[in-house]
Amino acid sequence: MPSFSFIHAADLHLGSPFQGLALKDAAVASVFVEASRKAFSTLVGLAIEKQVDFLLIAGDVYDGDWKDNKIGLFFNRELARLERTGIPVYLLRGNHDAASVITKTITLPANVYEFPTNKPDSVKLEALQVALHGQGFAERSANDNLALGYPAPVSGWFNIGVLHTSLTGREPHAPYAPCSVNDLRSRGYDYWALGHVHDYEVVASDPLVIFPGNLQGRSIRERGAKGAVLVTVEEGGRISHERLIVDEARFGQVDIAVDPDDDQAAILRRVEQAAQPLADDMAGRMMALRVRLSGTTPLQGVIAANRQQWRDEVEAACHRVHEDIWLEKLELRLEPPAASAVKANGTLDLGQLLAEHVGDANIVAEANRLVGEIATRLPAGLGTSQLPLDDTIEMLIEEARQLLLARGQGAG
Repeated sequence: MPSFSFIHAADLHLGSPFQGLALKDAAVASVFVEASRKAFSTLVGLAIEKQVDFLLIAGDVYDGDWKDNKIGLFFNRELARLERTGIPVYLLRGNHDAASVITKTITLPANVYEFPTNKPDSVKLEALQVALHGQGFAERSANDNLALGYPAPVSGWFNIGVLHTSLTGREPHAPYAPCSVNDLRSRGYDYWALGHVHDYEVVASDPLVIFPGNLQGRSIRERGAKGAVLVTVEEGGRISHERLIVDEARFGQVDIAVDPDDDQAAILRRVEQAAQPLADDMAGRMMALRVRLSGTTPLQGVIAANRQQWRDEVEAACHRVHEDIWLEKLELRLEPPAASAVKANGTLDLGQLLAEHVGDANIVAEANRLVGEIATRLPAGLGTSQLPLDDTIEMLIEEARQLLLARGQGAG
């Protein structure tokens, strides 16, 4: 078996709307909107530069059905670059671009092979003695263990399984094509190219089972470096792999503990210190940063009551570290100094009362109901997103609690 190399990618999510990106500057927001396309263009460039033998895409090329043909034309253009350099592409459909989901089509170049969705299929690369085995999704929901139906390996060849799956579960990803590592191992393949999970993970080493993660983070839940995996197989079958980082913009989060004796200047210095390591690793990218302040401070009321001013101050602190760090959100989890349940004047302490109702199921249910009502009135279909108000119910309740504490202090 000769030596060869390939790139394993997944979860391109071309056309993703970047829901929940709460950036005020339109120019900054546009960088994130275009980031998924640019990340794939960068990956194609690396495939050509490194002269890989083929490219694997393990599902979710698209984020969903197209509004128009622009996404399909872009994908076609990039694959045509690979065709002109003799690099074939093997892909399958995942839950976001299942056969039942994508209704529009653009004819792809001749170097592209798509695995069927009705049954697993095998492709033999005779010159490399490599066999690829895969099956895409016919429907968006795939509850069957597809892996167990994959064909037997080709004896004496290097066998690769391509599968879009959640394995036995990877929060917060929904379960799709569930299976275990032992199920994969039972097929006798040498490498499993997985998709669906957006975090990079080497699941197993015997055989090598890898989630490459997605090419580009799309929200604060997809933080850190993103990319694909370059796999090299030497004569005799020895495998090595390395990450190819191709994201164009990045999401990050810093958690800052505020001390009771910190004044405003001290808190902002803590923000700068926390942001500096992220700035050192940006390598020319733009970053949307969430800053979480927690701890006990007499400034809790002032900060909560003047959230917008504090947001601007925190963003200014980020810009003092790096001009391309933009504040995605200021998250407050602050507490006022401890007080007795009943104040000296006999009135009930609001902080204690609110603390007693943290996590109350009735409050969460009522908040969900109110958010549902508001979502139906949002323009341009914004209410159909998973987070129509740009945050979880828990965080919305926490923000309300912070504001009530601030007003309660002011009233006292």
